[in-house]
Amino acid sequence: MKPLVPLSDSSLGQLASDIRTPKYDRANLTAGMVHIGLGNFHRAHQAWYTHRLFDAGKNHDWAIVGAGVRPSDALQREKLLAQNCLTTLIELDPSGTSAEICGAMIDYLPVEPTNQALITCMARPEIRIVSLTVTEGGYYLDAATGGFDAGHPEIRHDAENPAEPRTAFGAMIAALRLRRESGTGPFTCMSCDNLQGNGTVLHQTLTSLARLSDPDLAAWIDQNCSFPDSMVDCIVPATGPKEIALAAAFGVADNAPVTHENFRQWVIEDNFCAGRPSWDDAGAVLVNDVDLYETMKIRMLNGGHQIIAGAGDLLGLETVAQAMAHPQLNALMRKVETEEIVPHIAPVPNITPLAYLDLITARFSNSEIFDTTRRVAFDGSSRQPGFIIPSIRDGLQSGAPVEGLALVSAIWARYCQGHREDGSTIAPNDPHWEDLTQTAQEAADAPMRWLEMSQYYGDLGQNQRFADAFTQWFEKIQTKGLEDTLEGYLNS
Repeated sequence: MKPLVPLSDSSLGQLASDIRTPKYDRANLTAGMVHIGLGNFHRAHQAWYTHRLFDAGKNHDWAIVGAGVRPSDALQREKLLAQNCLTTLIELDPSGTSAEICGAMIDYLPVEPTNQALITCMARPEIRIVSLTVTEGGYYLDAATGGFDAGHPEIRHDAENPAEPRTAFGAMIAALRLRRESGTGPFTCMSCDNLQGNGTVLHQTLTSLARLSDPDLAAWIDQNCSFPDSMVDCIVPATGPKEIALAAAFGVADNAPVTHENFRQWVIEDNFCAGRPSWDDAGAVLVNDVDLYETMKIRMLNGGHQIIAGAGDLLGLETVAQAMAHPQLNALMRKVETEEIVPHIAPVPNITPLAYLDLITARFSNSEIFDTTRRVAFDGSSRQPGFIIPSIRDGLQSGAPVEGLALVSAIWARYCQGHREDGSTIAPNDPHWEDLTQTAQEAADAPMRWLEMSQYYGDLGQNQRFADAFTQWFEKIQTKGLEDTLEGYLNS
């Protein structure tokens, strides 16, 4: 074990020579954007692209200020401020492990119930982009319709108290109000979450919330701010003792390191109302339309994760790589993707859907990545409607098979019953776990109870072909168990 060096600006020169450290003077960086929801993914992805630009001597006026709006973000802020907002990025690849110190973030704002520090910062003229990773379920959407959920308690609070908002969106609106009043002008609002048309979704959430308290401001935001779509991709596990130990193996005492795979992709709609960093010089792809890239990634990669994650956890497989090493789960993903998802996916420049399936199969199988099935299965109430159900609708509309996707829905229902195949308990793993568990247990005697959850399935429960397939698989899982059911599907 190498001697541990506490991570900080002053200690960078003491780190081992095999760790890549910033080539720029961080004291000369100035803020250009705020990122809300500063989890591992942002630090391994958007922050890395920005950091590499700084390394190339470019865009030093685009440093990142971190922010959070949840009480739990305060601990992350404390950890990162203690190490000057530096992060150790550890690349995990079967050919070897490497480490890099990312220095793109220069501050982390106080986490407050009414977000006053965040509002003040976003109102500053040098802030030209506000970006977010707040999870797929964080945009206050009606899962069945995709529309704005104006009745959510947090939304009602922000509509009634626009100067003291609780949500990231209320804070953005309050800052934009100050910018309009001062003549500072708009900023670009950029979602980096795994949502189809994430810029459009963010536009809907922000303007819909603003309209509840200030229709004129909502119209100003609509006319002046930009909302680029973006497709983001990098497998980034959660941080725990194992990851902290990996940083220590490089000689770095980092309380918030990030591990990631040897793959990144960022495709961005080039639609920025107040300028942008030249991320394309660091490998991002700037395009006029992100839709085809988003569809391929969300349906195939995120959808593929949903195909295997719940099933893997039910079988007691801790990681995605272990699930991929399970012959039935590997075959399940390949069969469902090839027969029921790929036919509805158009190619994008330089890669076909089948070649992309080969790529994600290899990425999921990377045994160096300790990405848990539990993490990937989390929030199925957002991820199933976002990543799986659109492919079901495509199949039903075109007359294509949906039996495998119906099995995936049945596995989700079985997962939400709250116990694995060996009888062990699955700890709550969804914001709506209690309701899902109750419905899943009722479905044991009446399978259609699951499809009656229109907030997730819309009218799919009324489609006889899908309902029959779901019922068949769910009943078989109940009576024969998951592995026998998988065998039946794979041999069909």
